[in-house]
Order: sequence, then C-alpha cells, then structure tokens
Amino acid sequence: MMRRFGGSMAAQVDLPKLHLMTGLRFGLIPAVGCLDEVGFVWWRRVRIFRSFEGRRRREKKAMSLEPNAKKPKIATDSVEKEMIDGVLSNDPSSQLESTIKFRKLLSSDGNPHTESVIQSGVVPRFIAFLEKEDFPELQYEAASVITYIASDKPEVVIDHGALPILVKLLSSPEDDVLEQAIWALGTVAGGSTENRDHVLSSGVLDPLLPHLNVNTKESVLRIATATLANLCRGQPPPLFHQVKPALPTLKRLLQSDDEDLFSDACWALCYMSDSSDDGIQSVIEAGFVPRLVQLLHHTSSAVVDPVRGIICNILAKDNQQIQFVINGGGLRILANMLTQNCEISKKEACSIITNITAGTKEQIQSVIDANLIPILVNVAQTAETDIKMEAVWAISNATSGGSHEQIKYLVEQSCIKPLCDILVCEDLKVVLASLNGLEKILKVGEAAKKRDCRQLISDAEGQEKIEKLQRHKHEQIKDKAVKILKKYWLEEEDEDEEPTTS
Repeated sequence: MMRRFGGSMAAQVDLPKLHLMTGLRFGLIPAVGCLDEVGFVWWRRVRIFRSFEGRRRREKKAMSLEPNAKKPKIATDSVEKEMIDGVLSNDPSSQLESTIKFRKLLSSDGNPHTESVIQSGVVPRFIAFLEKEDFPELQYEAASVITYIASDKPEVVIDHGALPILVKLLSSPEDDVLEQAIWALGTVAGGSTENRDHVLSSGVLDPLLPHLNVNTKESVLRIATATLANLCRGQPPPLFHQVKPALPTLKRLLQSDDEDLFSDACWALCYMSDSSDDGIQSVIEAGFVPRLVQLLHHTSSAVVDPVRGIICNILAKDNQQIQFVINGGGLRILANMLTQNCEISKKEACSIITNITAGTKEQIQSVIDANLIPILVNVAQTAETDIKMEAVWAISNATSGGSHEQIKYLVEQSCIKPLCDILVCEDLKVVLASLNGLEKILKVGEAAKKRDCRQLISDAEGQEKIEKLQRHKHEQIKDKAVKILKKYWLEEEDEDEEPTTS
C-alpha cells in the first residue's frame, strides 16, 4: 500500500512577484498537492487588493475634474531636493507635505523610484516619524512610505530597525495608522522566509491577534488575516511554537461568513499543518477537523483548495489521524465530490480516499460502508486518464490492504477491469500499485481454491498486459510482472497438463 502524499505538503513555486495592496507580497506562491507523483497541484488563490491610491481618492478631489486633464509631473531635480529638505526640516507641516510627496512618488506608475528614495538618505527620517504619536497623520503617511519600500526592498526596512516600531504601532488608537503598520509588517514577512522570521522574532504575533476578531474594522481585519497567513507561510516553515498561539484565532475566523477571511485563515492553517507532526496534531486537538470537513463542500476553490491541503497533510501522517477525518464525516463529503460534475473535485476526492484506503482494514471498511467503491470504479472507468489513475490508486490500496472478505467485495464491484486497464499508463507508481492490487486478488482467489479471479483478469486483458510488462524497463515492475505470471499462470498450466504414461 502506498499513501498518496508523502513528505512536505506545501511546495514553493516561483511565480512573478505579486503585491497585496501593492505592498503585501506573495512572491512565492504555495502549491498544495503532490508534486512528485502525478504532478497535480492545487494552486494558491492570489488576491491583489485595491491600490493605495484608490483608498486615498476620498481624501482630496483630483486637481482637475476634466476627464482628459494631464496629471502634473514631478520635476525630479528640483522637487526631489525640496522633498528631502522638507522631510529633514523641523517644521511639522513641511514634514507631512514632503512625506506625502514621497508616498505619491513611490506609488506612481512605472518605476517606483524605490532605489532613489533609499539613496536620498531619508529612510531613517520616515522611521523616526513612525514614533510621532502626537501627529498620527504623519505616522500614517510615513508608514505608507515604509510599506512601499518594503514591497521592493524589505531588507532595507529590517536593517533600519523599523520592525519593533511597526510592532509598537499595532497598539495605536488610530485605525489608519494601525492598518498601515499591519500592512508594512505583512509586506516584509512576505518577502522571504528569512524576513518572515525577522518579523516573527520582533514579537508581532501577540499584538496582532487581538485585531483578528469580528469587532475589528473590516479593512484592518482583512489585512491582519492576510498578514497572519504570510507569517505562517514558506519553506522551511516557521518554528511551530512561534505560530501556535494563532490557532484559537484561526478557529474563530473559520466561522466567519466572509469568504476572503476564512480563505486566508484556511491558508494559514494549511501552512501550519505542513510545518511538523506537532502542527498537524495541534490542528486535530484544537477541534478543526469537523469544520474543515464541512468546508470541503464549499463552492469556492479559494476555500476548498487550502482545506484539502490541510486534510491531505493529516492523512499523510498516520492511521489515528486519518480516523479523525472519517469520524468528522469526511467520507460523506467525499462521496458527494466524486459525483459532482467537476473533474478537479473528483481527482482531489480520489487522492484523499487513496490515503484512507492505505490505512487499516477498519478504515477500508469505512470506505466500503460509505458506498464509495462502486463510485470509484465508475470514475476509474469513465473519467479522464489522470483522474482514472487517482481512482485506481485508491482501489489498489484497498485491495492490497483489505481482508479476504473485503477483497471479495471489491471483485464483486468490478474493480478488476480498471486495475487491468491502467497497466498501460506511463505513471510507474500507479502501474506498480495496480500490480500489487491484482496480486492480492489472485492470492485471495487461490486461498479460496477458485480460479475465477484469474479468469476475470484474463477476460479484462490483464494477463496480456502483465505479459508485456515482463519487458518493462523499470526493474521493479518487470520483476513483479514475472512473479505474478510465474505463480498464477504458469502453475495453472502445469496443473492443467495431463499426466503422461509410458
């Protein structure tokens, strides 16, 4: 028997650097699934929030209401010096005016001018502005500038010592300042796993978690949830004890009616469940499984994708943890997924069932009792090739690990033909799994002193396909084919020969 998923469940796939609110970056997008076997992955939904400037349109009307009016250009040579002088001055109004100009420069289309801003030497000044509690408008604009810089050069923000100050701003009474500070921290954390660890080490989690509740301003709650996901993301994962305090908060978020919120919460949980065995066990002990099973039936892939990743992480470990999914009603949901007119749902359901049928005989019986075998056989005979492989793998695990009575039931449900049909596929692991399943069926038939199984395999052209596999380039498949033919067909021919008389 083979579990469908092994090792790390969250792989890092290089994609173009995207920004959350032109700031909170998902440069490496996690793909949850099995990359080393059939190659199917469940892609991470990437949301790109509205830009900074869209929110600020409420602050001031445009300089001209004419639709074709040209925007004034920033004269780099003259204005930049004026901007620098304003930031470095001791006049609060000049500081604010110049900081706004820097923010607009960084948010302009095309070249964000990040490097020129850094080279101007004003970054320490913006960080100093973050501490001006008596001037929240300046704090807010400075935090916006820092966020833009962090989206392109997060290491600059770290090296200038901004993280502890940004963390302190998570206690700000000003919603705009608070929101922008969370934004900046999430942006830094999204830059790399090293940056993520710097943010975690700055003590961000304790002051962040109180803002993840239903009474929080909606925009703050959304950014805080996405930031939490960034803090949990990446390979290697963060140390589990650093993110474990977020579990109760995530459990509350999974009860939300807001799809975006509990999608981000599910992704955070998915990353945590991938971090270690302790992570998976803690997810189970915290009581997440029943809710996760419910969410398998959600209509949005943005929710279902990470949920399936979590469940597969659970199933890839041990039989005790698999039982939590069964007890949580997972088989009923899987049956529904198999009968949906959605190829992705069918394939993912088969992958999950494969891990269950790799478990104990009692767990295989649970699959039988849920009437999943006839559905799997139908999928294995009618679906596209890649889905057939998943369904056959689930069936072959059941035959390899099932009791004699269970295997007799599987044969009665016509599982032999799909096992034989898949022997011509190119996936070596699926072919080997199918051979193992057929071998177990033949063994049970021999123990019952019945030749029905051999005949059924021959009728399904299985014997012919196994004979061809004797010449397979893969040594393990070739040896298995030779072993099966020698034991169950050559011996049969010997038994059928008439004794000769002299």
